[in-house]
Amino acid sequence: MKRLNMISAFAIAAITVAGAVSPAAAEEAVSVRLRWIAQAQFAGIYVALDKGFYKDAGLDVKINPGGPNVSAETMVASGADTFAITGMTDAILFAREKDLPIVTIGMTLATSPYAFVAQEDAGINSVKDFAGKTMSAWFTGSQYQLYTALTNAGLDPSKEKVVSQPFSMQPFIDGKYDISTVTTYNELLSLQEQNIPVKVFRADENGVRGQDGAIIASEETIKEKPEIVQAFLNATLRGWKDAIEHQDDAVNIILKHGTALNREHQVRMMAEYAKLATAGDTKTKGIGYVDLDAAKAVNESLVQFKALKVPQDVSAAFTNRFWDQVPAEDKRL
Repeated sequence: MKRLNMISAFAIAAITVAGAVSPAAAEEAVSVRLRWIAQAQFAGIYVALDKGFYKDAGLDVKINPGGPNVSAETMVASGADTFAITGMTDAILFAREKDLPIVTIGMTLATSPYAFVAQEDAGINSVKDFAGKTMSAWFTGSQYQLYTALTNAGLDPSKEKVVSQPFSMQPFIDGKYDISTVTTYNELLSLQEQNIPVKVFRADENGVRGQDGAIIASEETIKEKPEIVQAFLNATLRGWKDAIEHQDDAVNIILKHGTALNREHQVRMMAEYAKLATAGDTKTKGIGYVDLDAAKAVNESLVQFKALKVPQDVSAAFTNRFWDQVPAEDKRL
């Protein structure tokens, strides 16, 4: 009996020592590619990183900035990045037409952030008044939101003058264009900060459907590591919820990661982004929800404008499979 007790004691000691030196389970290393540089547009990602939400989910996340010459969709499709925060519903459909095997697992913004602006004294009071005017849009997909608004107003986009817009509002300010495209969370704020009076025609108030800020993963990652996809989406939406509910904290975090950012501009961007992220029925469904009906409508619209050669398989390009499993406390406000 005494010998058994001694063996038990040695066994317990061995287990204790083994437990003490055993390394903790390694976090899964993943990367997320942004469509632009660090700013409040990506607050949820940086909040999730800084507040340890990714670490809590078992992830070691590296955030890679984007830019005008970086295709986040291609980076994910090639395996260079695990995830990405990219653009509009349109962008995903264009990528799928190019056979890029990416899937949208969440949408940061519940509605379109695009709007069209005209000088306040230009006598333009509705989209119908755009007829015969010179309009500009970024030819990265936003032009189709303008085309949709024109069509809904009874105008024929093919008969109107729409030119490519640079990443600057100066040509509009200088009067080169009668109407220009803006995002309400960035360029519109810049115009307001410069005290330039404009009339604003929001895309979503002129029949334009679609979402923005797509959270994407590759088909391969979804197939081989669905638990990693789920963990990333859980932590990302938790980060966005926290950013929306604690906007000052979120801005402080962004300023820590960004370069030469103006605090007041980031505060206003954060407020507008939060408004767009919680639009419509988001407060009942939860943030990040993928509106499949809107995706279908955009798909049909792009085919109508011959931007897509053939309709894309919306069910293959967008899914709520992972969003459905995100804990309610991490996505509902």
